[in-house]
Amino acid sequence: MQELMNLHREFEATYNGLAPERIFFAPGRVNLLGEHTDYNGGFVFPAALELGTYMVIRLRTDEKFYLTSVNAKERVEFSGKELNYDEAHGWGNYIKGVLAAFKEEGFQLPGAEILVKGTIPNGAGLSSSASLEMATAFAVSEITGAHWPIVELAKVCQAVENHFIGVKSGIMDQFAVGMGKKDQAIFLNTASLMYDHVPLELGTYYMVITNTNKQRTLADSAYNERRSECEGALRVLQDGGVMLETLSDLTTASWNECRDFIEDHMLSKRVNHVVMENQRVVDAIEVLRSGDLHAFGELMNASHQSLAADYEVTGYELDTLVRIQQNTPGCIGSRMTGAGFGGCTVSLVHQDNLTDFRELVERQYQDEIGYIPEFYVSRAGHGVREL
Repeated sequence: MQELMNLHREFEATYNGLAPERIFFAPGRVNLLGEHTDYNGGFVFPAALELGTYMVIRLRTDEKFYLTSVNAKERVEFSGKELNYDEAHGWGNYIKGVLAAFKEEGFQLPGAEILVKGTIPNGAGLSSSASLEMATAFAVSEITGAHWPIVELAKVCQAVENHFIGVKSGIMDQFAVGMGKKDQAIFLNTASLMYDHVPLELGTYYMVITNTNKQRTLADSAYNERRSECEGALRVLQDGGVMLETLSDLTTASWNECRDFIEDHMLSKRVNHVVMENQRVVDAIEVLRSGDLHAFGELMNASHQSLAADYEVTGYELDTLVRIQQNTPGCIGSRMTGAGFGGCTVSLVHQDNLTDFRELVERQYQDEIGYIPEFYVSRAGHGVREL
């Protein structure tokens, strides 16, 4: 309630005393397991966070859009008649892209004053862009009466990301932001979009997301390299007669039978990560449904080891942070989350150790790296909604 009151006051202060009409919220997301499997047709295991993006809206009648963010200096203004990408509009392009997608389908807002407030750290790999897109899409869908299903909104926002913004992302981020449920994770087959909600009942534990504060300078190039390597490995297996459409069609058993087909040791390691990471997601469903949180933590630890040794997308800062966290009292599992080479880790930490965990990790990380990380504590939260 206090947050809503604050948003009302901020909107009125921004827009000359005008009162907002509607408020929407879309969470960020953290991927708990299933890293770098999405573009290989595999399994991912994200959860929506309690952190996210608030969008406060008041409609106009002149097709003018005025966008202000509490988190950014620049204000963005444009007409609903010209919804084209404009580099000068920065973060506003995510909103503009969604508006353009709805306009193409015959749904359009008559203009609006919009205030955005995000509690997700930008560039940390927790999907601040997908959160902003889904907040916009849900708001437009509700205000116009389109009432599109959440999965369709996720597809629209992925298309905006791919074609309007120009980032070749999968659908996991938008899907998790939209379909999240409190105290549940999402098992998602990225090839078929079949999904299931899995209990993530943490009890006395919390998810602690820790930002390395390392600039992810290698993430984009390494992402493209890994995709290319996986595509190359897939071709080798297919040329050898293995019937596959994606690397994720391999089970642990079938991979053991055909791994000798790949003579390149580096490519073999890439495939091994994809196969074993998919298996870890499957195993996670079983251990969580049986209430074995410690076993889930061990799967997180194994995932990070695989991402470091087989997929080689971690880097010094992430490996240092995970090592420190795994050895800190109260932590039962820790791994990198996101593209890698910076960004965040996710850890499971007992509530009695949260304060000491932060202090110990911060001090040791600063001693080794030279600067401090940032911490965000959350449970699994609800997906996009109107407040």
